Amino acid sequence: MEQTATTVEKALDLLFHLHDAGSAVGVSALGRELDLPKSSVHRLLGAMARKGIVDRDERSRYRPGTGLLALGLGVLDREPIVVCARAVLPEFVEEIGETMFLVGHRARKLIVLDKCEGRGLLRATPTIGSEVPVHCTGAGALFMAHAPDEFSPAAVAAEVQSAAVDPAYLQSRADDALAQGWSENFELWQPGLAVLAAPIIVRQQLRAVVALAASAPRLTNLGGKALAPRVVAAAQQISDRASGAMS
Repeated sequence: MEQTATTVEKALDLLFHLHDAGSAVGVSALGRELDLPKSSVHRLLGAMARKGIVDRDERSRYRPGTGLLALGLGVLDREPIVVCARAVLPEFVEEIGETMFLVGHRARKLIVLDKCEGRGLLRATPTIGSEVPVHCTGAGALFMAHAPDEFSPAAVAAEVQSAAVDPAYLQSRADDALAQGWSENFELWQPGLAVLAAPIIVRQQLRAVVALAASAPRLTNLGGKALAPRVVAAAQQISDRASGAMS
């Protein structure tokens, strides 16, 4: 049983590494980077390739396969909040023209559950399934405000290793988010990126966050914080739909 668990962990390590790599990677390179025997890497990749979980190119390099995509889309299709958001967000995106994200939490991490692409150009945006930092995002401020047992400002500050983060500052962001019913992120996470975020509350619990993202100049031209009520309205529509779906 222990050997089986170890094999599964190695296979998952390979998948996550291929995902993070951004391009196809060869067996030898994977073995070196993950400190695994080349024979083990070859065997695991072969098994996953037969199921379509990874794809092999003409140079015998590997990347995530379409089978993995199908699994991911299947998970999203079974997520009530995602289903409800997909019925709401396209109308708002069409009206405003910018991308809107749906951010949820899994195992004390914030994850992009879905997004609806707008016409605006963003240099770098999170992909579906990617992690979003808590300490420097609008979504993070809302989770600290509405789910302090899982995302207390003190705990979040302690987990940030790349910079000194003041728990009092995070607490003030959480307090502001709770008081005004939405939160913002103007270039706190990524240079040039501005976000307005609102909570999706279902049965008095924060289920997810909807976030409008645009370049900072573009969001300012659209009205900046004056757009917050529209983001809140989108979140409320999703909340209403989810409340009915979960009843």
